[in-house]
Amino acid sequence: MKEKVSMVSLGCPKNLVDAEVMLGCLAKDQYEITTDEHAADIIIVNTCSFIGDAKKESIDTILDLADRKHDGRCRLLVVTGCLPQRYQEELAAELPEVDIFVGTADYPRIAEIIAAKRGVAEQLRYISDPNYIFDESLPRLKSSPAYTAYLKIAEGCSNCCSYCVIPSLRGALRSRPLDNLLMEARTLVSNGTKEINLIAQDITAWGRDLPGTPTLEELIRELAKIAGLRWIRLLYAYPDGITDGLIEIIKTEPKVCKYLDIPIQHISDPVLKRMNRRSTEPQIRELIAKMRSEIPEIALRTSLIVGFPGETDDDFRTLLTYVEETQFDRLGVFCYSREEGTPAAEMDDQVSERVKRDRYKKLMKVQARLSFKRNRRLIDTEEEVIVEGYSDETDLLLKGRSSRQAPDIDGQVYITAGTANVGDIVRLRITDSSDYDLIGEIVEE
Repeated sequence: MKEKVSMVSLGCPKNLVDAEVMLGCLAKDQYEITTDEHAADIIIVNTCSFIGDAKKESIDTILDLADRKHDGRCRLLVVTGCLPQRYQEELAAELPEVDIFVGTADYPRIAEIIAAKRGVAEQLRYISDPNYIFDESLPRLKSSPAYTAYLKIAEGCSNCCSYCVIPSLRGALRSRPLDNLLMEARTLVSNGTKEINLIAQDITAWGRDLPGTPTLEELIRELAKIAGLRWIRLLYAYPDGITDGLIEIIKTEPKVCKYLDIPIQHISDPVLKRMNRRSTEPQIRELIAKMRSEIPEIALRTSLIVGFPGETDDDFRTLLTYVEETQFDRLGVFCYSREEGTPAAEMDDQVSERVKRDRYKKLMKVQARLSFKRNRRLIDTEEEVIVEGYSDETDLLLKGRSSRQAPDIDGQVYITAGTANVGDIVRLRITDSSDYDLIGEIVEE
């Protein structure tokens, strides 16, 4: 009888791709995959440790699932990903319930590693230097709906922002070759994928380390040639890497969503300098103005950090004013997390938690108002929408996402009239909106 494996993946979509590769390797090795943790012989927790809240969620999840070794059939609890890569010694001492720890470079060996535990009583650890990057030869068992997929185009990061632990957890930038990516994309599309979301720590860095230094624009052009692929979405584009060529291809290529996620992190030059960001306030302002001028309909998303060491009241007011002026369509805000091993953790003038929370609340209150205002502008316009199923509140309403909304983070569209199947891409006339969601009716072709 096949042993059953259940996977819990925490953190970002990049982590989710790693989890799907592990599931693919295990399914190929004759394990049965289940979503029922109580029925699982082996439970894997794929963890995140990017900031304090992510570490807490990972630890809480591990402790909760450790109970399955007592009240379920679980014989092995496996912890993978960023948390053991960063804290292997501490975790080994504090979590004896865990049978195996696996770092960010060893996850493709998951079946071999689990097999090695048979007959071995002691806790095992597989934590190598973070220098691996998977290719299309590895199986991948998607956990997301067939119509949408993430395509991880690179691993690691060489930007070295002063607050970030990613280089130590994931290593330096390693781009996947173009042919490798196109082969995976074609496989995804042949299996029903209509939307591909390009992800990496910084997608604009893709190709810099490859022979011939291909560009992100070249990758997009080749992906756009794939028959059956409808949407290409760009996530995590650092502002200093956004070229005129990239703006042009977003503007002119019909398959590229008029959407871009640009994590600027702050706008005050003194804060940007301490963050070791390469962009300055004038450069960021010029970039956003150019994108809005060239592509008026584009939806722009950004992420910001409040409470960075040395952030003064004036710095925060500059940020708040900029957000008011710019009116990003989507915005995520994080309170600065003091992460050991980073240059920012050793900086003077650390900001209190109370001040961080206060600034966070002020910024999110402003963004809720601005998001509502941006959404109201869409009423009586038409949007392409991918249908995702029935509303969580009632099976009388379909729900979906417009091309201006990324999976999981950008709200939804509720469909009040018309019929469609899950995965269909339809034209929708927007009739109403809320702070973050849209409401509309299918336009009959």
